Amino acid sequence: MTPTDTCSTDFHCLDFIFHMTKDEIRQKVRARLQLAGVARFPGIAGRIPNFAGSDQAAQLLCELPMWKRAKVISVNCDAPQLAIRRAALRENKVVYMAIPRLRSERCFVELDPAKLGNKILRVASIKGAMRFGRLVPPNEMRPVDLIVCGSVAVTRQGARVGRGGGYCDLEYALLRTEGKVREYTPILTTVHALQIIEERLPMRGHDIPVDFVITPDQVIAAPSLHPRPRGVIWEILQESKILSIPVLRRGRRDVRGTPTPRRL
Repeated sequence: MTPTDTCSTDFHCLDFIFHMTKDEIRQKVRARLQLAGVARFPGIAGRIPNFAGSDQAAQLLCELPMWKRAKVISVNCDAPQLAIRRAALRENKVVYMAIPRLRSERCFVELDPAKLGNKILRVASIKGAMRFGRLVPPNEMRPVDLIVCGSVAVTRQGARVGRGGGYCDLEYALLRTEGKVREYTPILTTVHALQIIEERLPMRGHDIPVDFVITPDQVIAAPSLHPRPRGVIWEILQESKILSIPVLRRGRRDVRGTPTPRRL
């Protein structure tokens, strides 16, 4: 039997060999980090992995011109991005963090250094943010200049996978809906080098790509190969997801109230 009998082209054979599901990629990357001894508290199972060198990656990110220009940023609430949140507040940037699982219509916490006073060092964690920050719905937020998201795995081409659940993608979609981020608002992520994969990472219409991947040692500019969602794609959302997120329940009521269906 020749190779052409089992596979029409070498390209398709390679595509089959290297195609992995998102869950398989998550498992592979977490195992890499664990075996290399670079995983840090509070652990990596089911989380955006905290990693040795996250502070150095934050320092590199904060040296970028786009960071220095940004006045308002959206940052995930996970451990490896803690240094980024602290740096933003020290530099008097307004920080928005999504609350876990978007469990309220006021699903973002606004941290404004001008209003926090001596509490500024206590609000970079989600616990401190929830205690001292101001809960706001997406439509009351200020326009966001830059987005930092957590990742489990990324490619050099800008594909990204998170912990699962799609909350980071939904956060972006909600902000696009309200015009708080634009098509070219930069999206960055900080990761350990072992989180950069060579395998094909499946990206769908609701998945957000990243423009820059920052490790403790380098800044990687990713080409814009993957389109960004323009808002919530209602037809792919499971009913259970909509019912569990108040801002989605409200958004669907608004959509159903229009004469014709529209994509938010």
